[in-house]
Amino acid sequence: MNQRIPVTELTSDFKSRAHDALADPQLRANFRTAMDSLMRKRADAFSDEAEREGLRELGNLIRARSLSNLPDLLEQLEARLTANGIKVHWAETTAQANEIVHGIIEARNGRQVVKGKSMVSEEMEMNDYLADRDIECLESDMGEYIVQLDHEKPSHIIMPAIHKNARQVSQLFNEKLGEPVSEDVDELIQTGRRILRRKFLEADVGVSGVNFAIAETGTLLLVENEGNGRMSTTAPPVHIAVTGIEKVVSNLRDVVPLLSLLTRSALGQPITTYVNMISGPRKPDELDGPEEVHLVLLDNGRTGAFADAQLRQTLNCIRCGACMNHCPVYTRVGGHTYGEVYPGPIGKIVTPHMVGLDRVPDHPSASSLCGACGEVCPVKIPIPELLQRLRQENVQSPQHEPKAVKGAGSKYSRKERMIWRSWQWLNTQPALYRLFLWGATRFRGLAPKRVGPWTENHSAPVPARRSLHDLARDHLSTNAVGDPRT
Repeated sequence: MNQRIPVTELTSDFKSRAHDALADPQLRANFRTAMDSLMRKRADAFSDEAEREGLRELGNLIRARSLSNLPDLLEQLEARLTANGIKVHWAETTAQANEIVHGIIEARNGRQVVKGKSMVSEEMEMNDYLADRDIECLESDMGEYIVQLDHEKPSHIIMPAIHKNARQVSQLFNEKLGEPVSEDVDELIQTGRRILRRKFLEADVGVSGVNFAIAETGTLLLVENEGNGRMSTTAPPVHIAVTGIEKVVSNLRDVVPLLSLLTRSALGQPITTYVNMISGPRKPDELDGPEEVHLVLLDNGRTGAFADAQLRQTLNCIRCGACMNHCPVYTRVGGHTYGEVYPGPIGKIVTPHMVGLDRVPDHPSASSLCGACGEVCPVKIPIPELLQRLRQENVQSPQHEPKAVKGAGSKYSRKERMIWRSWQWLNTQPALYRLFLWGATRFRGLAPKRVGPWTENHSAPVPARRSLHDLARDHLSTNAVGDPRT
């Protein structure tokens, strides 16, 4: 199977990819249609504002409590899973995680892997890693299967093929699978199912993600709508679950409100079609299920965020995608513009501590700071505040240490930093500020017509003829009755 474009190539130029996306009317129409529908469904699912905000507050408290006890919960989770017969593996990097997964597959002489939806496996680029070792790893989620067939990365964390419409999917199936052209969605789904069902039975190993790992009972919980996750975790003789270390929660009670927040925020559903809870391999008296179950717990920069009190809030994310659905930037340029696993607002705060801010310097600035992402986040992650924090780290001098995000401080030139520091200094010196204001209003015609990248898409700012202070002073003088200044 052909591999996707390497991430190093995808992440080279955010701005040029954004320009290309904005010039693609079909892409913009696809996203506009999908996002409008998702926003409407979420609004309908949370029709009671008081209930919604109460649930969001509860979700935030649960995630904050889980993270505050993260080391202890991870140890408890490992102990309970081991007692249940699940083998637990720890990986600091994606390279280590891939080596672990490959080792498990090789121990079974496996050559075919079927995989349910998993964002962590996307972080690992597991499909490409296994393909290089002559192991086929087939995506069983319909959206993931479509983008894999087209050698693409997912464009959305919940709906990977949201950038394609039915006509484009039909053309893809015709080109790659020889299927007749049809824009009937049910027919397209049946085409995928027909191929995937055979693969479930042939696979040596099944791979899945994890939505929540429950420490108290040693349970791996997965939610889905298509049934592929259930098939991937039960039909093959070996099941490998991969997840980030932040997904652990204390107990089953914590999962109930988080599930309600996740499903309603993601797709406007009260609950998903399937909620899978896995607590061990098949027992001798059971008829189905895997003979082995493994869990790979991945760090990949998460402990760096955990160590920072503010950035730790990024780990609250339950991967619902609501911030993307409401983001005016993401909905116009799509997920591929970001060139990384996690696009949109959440990607702009998660990706820097995974790959380094120097690799994605434009991400924190690719936002209008309208605040929509923070308002809809089901666990109340203050995304706008975190974006501002990363922007600040982006413009810090490289000599300033320490940095909470690796690679920070490498984007802007010395000249640009000097300009902004001068602006800051001017605005903290009242006498100089008044002098500057006086000159700006009287010599406004001398204002520069080009102000760097800003004027590529905006008109150059021109000072007003009179300052706000002058106008306010005249207003008070005109309307103040009995004021001696009149």
